[in-house]
Amino acid sequence: MANVDAAVASSDEQRLAELGYKQELSRSWSGFQNFAISFTIISVLAGCFTTYYQAWNNGGPVAISWGWPIISAFILIIAFCMSELVSAYPTAGGIYWWASKLGGPVWGWFTGWFNLLGLIAILASVDYFAGQFLGVILGLYNVDILGLNFGDALHGLRETFILFALILGLHVAINIRGSHLVAMFNGVSVWWHILGVAAIVVVLIFAPSKHASADFVFTHTINNSGFGHGMFWFYVLPLGFLLTQYTITGFDASAHISEETHDAAESAPKGVWRSVFYSAVIGYIVLLAITFAASNEKAVTEGGGTVFAVFESSMGSGWVKFILIIAVIGQLFCGMSCMTSASRMMYAFSRDGAVPGWRIWSRVNDNKIPFNAVMAVAVLALILTLPALKGNKAGLTVAFTAVVSIGVIGLYIAYAIPIWLRWRMGNRFVTGPWNLGEKYKWMNLVAVIEVIIIVVVYFNLPFSSSGVPWESDFDWSLFNYTPVVTGGVFLAVGAWWLLRARHTFTGPRHTIQELDAEIGAAPPLAEAP
Repeated sequence: MANVDAAVASSDEQRLAELGYKQELSRSWSGFQNFAISFTIISVLAGCFTTYYQAWNNGGPVAISWGWPIISAFILIIAFCMSELVSAYPTAGGIYWWASKLGGPVWGWFTGWFNLLGLIAILASVDYFAGQFLGVILGLYNVDILGLNFGDALHGLRETFILFALILGLHVAINIRGSHLVAMFNGVSVWWHILGVAAIVVVLIFAPSKHASADFVFTHTINNSGFGHGMFWFYVLPLGFLLTQYTITGFDASAHISEETHDAAESAPKGVWRSVFYSAVIGYIVLLAITFAASNEKAVTEGGGTVFAVFESSMGSGWVKFILIIAVIGQLFCGMSCMTSASRMMYAFSRDGAVPGWRIWSRVNDNKIPFNAVMAVAVLALILTLPALKGNKAGLTVAFTAVVSIGVIGLYIAYAIPIWLRWRMGNRFVTGPWNLGEKYKWMNLVAVIEVIIIVVVYFNLPFSSSGVPWESDFDWSLFNYTPVVTGGVFLAVGAWWLLRARHTFTGPRHTIQELDAEIGAAPPLAEAP
């Protein structure tokens, strides 16, 4: 067995050398742990619980019971397409590395920045929501620490932000201790998500005194967006798909950790698609259980359509606390893994000279951890979420919904670019051991079209009629600043490319000088035409 493991490790290092890099990160992750990080980042205990309100208010039960499986199927196709790419290119640079090799430096440049923006925004949103859930739990227990009353709804935004910052600090501490600790927690997280969801489903079956009917769950529609019913099917309902699109994201983590994974060309692609598949199945079960428990539509709607309103209107406070504690622990696991993925991406992108101060962010410490990159993504996540401190007169904010959208848009645009470039190359692309065969021809196109329609178009639009600038009841706290951030980043990195980076950024930089590989190597044959 030792000889087999040594041979696999040698093969991994040889493949990495063929791609131009020496083994700097600790290659200690198993295939299961590679799957576990993407599964943990997807986290049905995070996304399904935290953005449930988005689907409830924009479509209602049908956005959940029908929207989840339909959108999940499209996301699984995206995952299959990405699995083929990571099998051919198992590097920490992941998505932007693929785009650079398939289309040239300019494609890699924009892909990398969208990917980095998306990863930081997802980290920010997960930890912010974890802070919100933790605040609700502390409020249920009437906790009052240092004048922070977590049961006081009028000051909830301040308390939530403080908890968010503390959680962000916790995840920094875990990540800088070493990849072994993160890998161990990811393994625990998988079982926590499976057993935790099972426990929650059992509670939601037996604790509520009354359940909604199947007709309500599968046919009822709700429109609390403020937009007219004539806009329901082509505008309002797709806004509800943010629940699915946000929850099932971040599965590129299996690619970013490929340089730390044994037998990466086989393990990493399986980690990508399996994390999506199992999350889709488990997530659908728990979402149906939540929606069947939402028998008091009026109470849920008055509570903002959140899972808090569902639970509090259908069962006793003891069961509510039980469910929320399971959920928030899952969210803490999720945020930890999000920080790992984001920091590895920043490390790899900096290693290739794309990030200002790249020499700082591309360093690894004695524990083979990109310490500086970890600190940087934490600070950027904190800055990105600052608008969440501002609420409207009702104490509400859509800032974190905007952060969610920024994360989804950034990541899915980054996913779509190399998928498109791979389709454009056709049979000139040399695949790795895990591949789609001829099915790439239609899968790649379906993946790109889904991203353009759902992500690029809808998630940049206002979530509420009061968020439309020219309406009489416009409220800045309800303004979707997603296009401002994503558009601003696009313009900034575009100008930077034209003025300077196109002369200095040449794509992935090799840390070792190797002859172009011939055995199973896509890079020599996959250059831009």
